[in-house]
Amino acid sequence: KALNLNGSGRLAAGEGFCAGIFVSTCSAADQTGPSIKLWDSLTAANLVLVEAFTPIAGTYYPLPFPFRTGLFITIAGNVNCTVGWVI
Repeated sequence: KALNLNGSGRLAAGEGFCAGIFVSTCSAADQTGPSIKLWDSLTAANLVLVEAFTPIAGTYYPLPFPFRTGLFITIAGNVNCTVGWVI
């Protein structure tokens, strides 16, 4: 599956495998830079899958990690990205 998004939210419930993220655009919001963080959770709690990182526009980030509970993404700043995963 793949989903284009620009805000935080749950992508999947249950077990699966994250493939990666393509960041099409991003920019800073106020004084803080953009960031993306992935969770092995149904919410932004518990197990962090990928710690927050600063994305660069036009970049694909391969993130070949399994998740057990679900896949949740936290996006800060102005980020437009496409996340790919397999359930």
